[in-house]
Amino acid sequence: MRQVFSILLSLSFFTAFAQNPKIKIKHLTGNLYVYTTYNNYKGVLTDANAVYLVTNKGVVVIDAPWDPAQFEPFLDSIQAKHHQKVVLAIATHSHGDRAAGLAFFKSKGIKTYTSKLTDEILRANKEPRAAYTFNNDTTFTVGNYKLSTYYAGKGHTKDNLVIWFGQDKVLFGGCLVKSTEATDLGYIGEADLEAWPKSIGKLKQKYPDSKFVITGHQAWGNTEALDYTQKLLSKK
Repeated sequence: MRQVFSILLSLSFFTAFAQNPKIKIKHLTGNLYVYTTYNNYKGVLTDANAVYLVTNKGVVVIDAPWDPAQFEPFLDSIQAKHHQKVVLAIATHSHGDRAAGLAFFKSKGIKTYTSKLTDEILRANKEPRAAYTFNNDTTFTVGNYKLSTYYAGKGHTKDNLVIWFGQDKVLFGGCLVKSTEATDLGYIGEADLEAWPKSIGKLKQKYPDSKFVITGHQAWGNTEALDYTQKLLSKK
């Protein structure tokens, strides 16, 4: 009986762990990493992808963990893995799976940035804002790397922008780009369904040689995700 109880307890622990993943970090290419965190969305445990870049002058984080309980563990993981501190954080739009970490990052002395449009939305919603803002198409240089923000237009939200890592030919599309695993467009309460296909078209034209396209949710891949996003939009 004790053995059976022990087995059941172990199975219960495994199930609870499997249903509540915290942070998954995967090396992408060069000094770029994709990290995935989780939160409940409409009662379903849902993933959110983000990226970070390791430079010789510190780590650049694009978007924040979706679960606030993982803010500190995320920074601890980076310190333990790379022996570097996060020096710059950029949020790609105003939603909680992207911008919720701004206040925390600021409290840690990390330089935080959003576009001016995202800042306006956060201010209107009385939510924590970044310390600095930038015009939509801006290049940041950190150590030996450059990364660029690009605003292709409205889509998932009116302020969604993407990040281009030219050295590695990686496009972080965020929530503007849907995974090929997606069966629908997800949350469209603030979407512009007419402008969205055009915005994706601009990405396809501007970054035709992307080796990787990182989507905001679910599995990422390559430029096929851009075509698939347009396909989903065509059904609306």
